[in-house]
Amino acid sequence: MDSDKYQKLIEDYKAKIRTEFGEQSQQEIKVTSREYTEFKQELYPARYNWYEQACNFSEKILKLKSDPKKTIKLQKDLAITHLQVTPSGVASFSILASLAAMFSGVVLSLGIPFALEVQPLLFLAIFSVFAGLLLIPALQKVPSFMANTWRMKASNQMVQSIFYIVTYMRHTSNLERAIGFAADHLDAPLSLDFRKILWDVETERFSTIKDSAEAYLEFWKEWDREFVEAFHLVESSLYESSEQRRISLLDKALDVILTGTYENMLHYAHNLQSPITMLHMLGIILPILGLVILPLVVSFLSSEGSPFVTAIYIALLYNISLPISVYYLGQTILSKRPAGYGAADIGERPELNKYRNVNIPLGGKVSLSVNPLYFSVMIFAVLAIIGLSPLILHALNPEFEINFAEGNYKLQEYLCPPSEEGGCAPGDKLGPYGLGASLISLAVVLSLGLSLGTYFSLRSKNVIKIRERAKALEDEFSSALFQLGNRLGDGLPAEIAFAKVAQVMRGTTSGEFFNITEKNITTLGMGLEQAIFDQRVGSLYSFPSKVIESSMKVLIESIKKGPRIAAQALLSMSRYIKEIHRVEERLKDLMADVISSMKSQIKFLTPAIAGIVIGITSMISTILTRLSAQLTQLTAQDGGEAGAFGGILDIFGLGIPTYYFQIIVGIYIVQIAFILTKLSSGVENGADRLGERYELGKNLVRSTLLYCILAAVIMILFNIFAGVIFQSTISI
Repeated sequence: MDSDKYQKLIEDYKAKIRTEFGEQSQQEIKVTSREYTEFKQELYPARYNWYEQACNFSEKILKLKSDPKKTIKLQKDLAITHLQVTPSGVASFSILASLAAMFSGVVLSLGIPFALEVQPLLFLAIFSVFAGLLLIPALQKVPSFMANTWRMKASNQMVQSIFYIVTYMRHTSNLERAIGFAADHLDAPLSLDFRKILWDVETERFSTIKDSAEAYLEFWKEWDREFVEAFHLVESSLYESSEQRRISLLDKALDVILTGTYENMLHYAHNLQSPITMLHMLGIILPILGLVILPLVVSFLSSEGSPFVTAIYIALLYNISLPISVYYLGQTILSKRPAGYGAADIGERPELNKYRNVNIPLGGKVSLSVNPLYFSVMIFAVLAIIGLSPLILHALNPEFEINFAEGNYKLQEYLCPPSEEGGCAPGDKLGPYGLGASLISLAVVLSLGLSLGTYFSLRSKNVIKIRERAKALEDEFSSALFQLGNRLGDGLPAEIAFAKVAQVMRGTTSGEFFNITEKNITTLGMGLEQAIFDQRVGSLYSFPSKVIESSMKVLIESIKKGPRIAAQALLSMSRYIKEIHRVEERLKDLMADVISSMKSQIKFLTPAIAGIVIGITSMISTILTRLSAQLTQLTAQDGGEAGAFGGILDIFGLGIPTYYFQIIVGIYIVQIAFILTKLSSGVENGADRLGERYELGKNLVRSTLLYCILAAVIMILFNIFAGVIFQSTISI
């Protein structure tokens, strides 16, 4: 080869590597790896691509130099997540985004008062400035946050990765093909990392697969030493001349990562009590206890401005500041989770697309597939219109009110702000007050909680059923593989061995799997590989499991070397699957106390306590509101002379309507249920999006309904008590 062409080829490879690690390339990139780049394009998270584009765009507008001390750590985070971003781009984006947030907040603080004809919201402007300043360091830590998320997802697959590599290398001692086998059977992100190892060899960044793997393992020495040690044992098996010692090292590699996983999770479970307690106090106990005294505080604040403005201040605290703080603390807890063994997320597989939708049968085998998003939007729109109807009706007719009974008590009414003169125009009245408006406001909370819960539930319930069937098969698959391995060890062909095992295990999930395979062979005349992997009628189509799929691929690969080799491979896999299942059950036992406590908070305690508190605050708000209105009326009857009530009217306002207050608290309950569900799912199963969506669907619906039912019942009872107390007090 000509030296110039050879040198140009080397420069092309180097430029591609620099681009991969976020450095600026000086020439056009021409060398690509189809497997790696296409895989990355298909499975790379969309939010990561958005962040890449935002940082690169910000760098073009504002070029900043990052702190040299932080640059090394930042480059490691960018490399782990495969982000093609420079540290300068990260710094530029944090500054520009923070300035945009501050500017938006100041504009709102001026625009809302102009629309409502009230004084400028100085608090909102100050809040926006402080929030923008805090946003700068927070946005600069986004790559670290993404790296932790990526690490947690990848570490959740560490046991499986060693399992696949060891399983393959038992019958074929080839590290490169074993890594490729693992990459084919793992989900993102670890599959992307393994393809990156192969890609670095293909592009000659490293001369051998061992050097490429060593460079990748450098990232994990700080987080998961057991994975690094297990991988080194796998590499050591390549240099053993004795077959027995080679197999022994492979077995040792899996034992090391299984034992290390259990010990790390044991320490994590022990250290989890303190941060979880802090999370409950910060996110649940203290905010809900604060709701009791809050109506008294806002009743005085309302004397200085509109109750709607006061509601904005409370919303900034309860619907923005507190949820962000709780979410950040929860993510901090999750970032310390060690490598574990979680359920595989099969929800994104293309062949299961129709199960993520609502399938309405139209007769025969024809069905209409509808995206659950349409149902969720419909639920949200209908309930939101009902919940906002008091505001809509008042805007159309300011004098619109609904009487509850004869007397002064009304379902929905708008009151004049306290003043010594008394009286006001219909358009100047504040509200909506009254029991009816408070009850109708529950529809706003239902619109948010039920729409989100319905979407997540419909999106995941069909797929979760398929995964549960596959998990049931995985639980008993080790014994099925053991029997199949024994049949192959007796010298039977694989096709006959499948029929024998199907007959013995009839009535079980494994028996159904083997029976489908046997029927495909005998009835449809398929070969063994096609009978298992056919995309339409293959036995794996009904049981989408990576563990089972890898077992069958090992069988197909090893059967080419003879039944006895295949028998040894299956017997080893049977033992591995059993060991992994044992460790998984021990991990669940470790986390049982923490997880049960968090689930009880989500499903019952938090919505129940909040519903009771809303009833109490509704009663307090009703008494204060009616008392303020009565004092205003008495002052007006005295000819506008303040008399003994003048000082009270100066400091005593109408208070925030229960309508607004309940909406704020109800939305907070939905937010907390969402955050705690994601946290409990992450602690228990790691990065399991399918299981997380399924739990979100259940918890959001249950928590929202429980909160709304309790709040409605207690508001009715306590408002009746408040009316009786108020009337008896005034009569005295």
